[in-house]
Amino acid sequence: MLKEFKDFIITGNVIEFAVAVIMAGAVGQVVKGFVSNIVMPVVGYFAGGVNFADKKIILAEAVKDATGKITTPENAIMWGAWIDTIVNLVIVGLVMFVIVKMYNKMKKPAEPEAPAGPSQEDLLTEIRDLLKK
Repeated sequence: MLKEFKDFIITGNVIEFAVAVIMAGAVGQVVKGFVSNIVMPVVGYFAGGVNFADKKIILAEAVKDATGKITTPENAIMWGAWIDTIVNLVIVGLVMFVIVKMYNKMKKPAEPEAPAGPSQEDLLTEIRDLLKK
């Protein structure tokens, strides 16, 4: 069983999958930074100077005690962060689409199968008929 597990782990597919997962995490972080730090400020600028990261609908205000310490945190719907996540999803989808499209172009086209010729029986029948003549 240990040998089977070793063979499974060493196969190319598992290693390629592990590399893909690690790369996807790294690309996800890069895209998240790009969206949060570059795209959304530009979108906010053209939307009248709006900072989407701060946009929320407050359901319940934070409760503070006499010293000013928050005893119950604010309860809010963070719709600005959600918009940021949607933009992030669209950009990741676009990047993945481009990567898959480039990969498919780089793959060698499958060689068409050679047309099936006459079967061996047909050839033998033809030879027999020619010998009869």
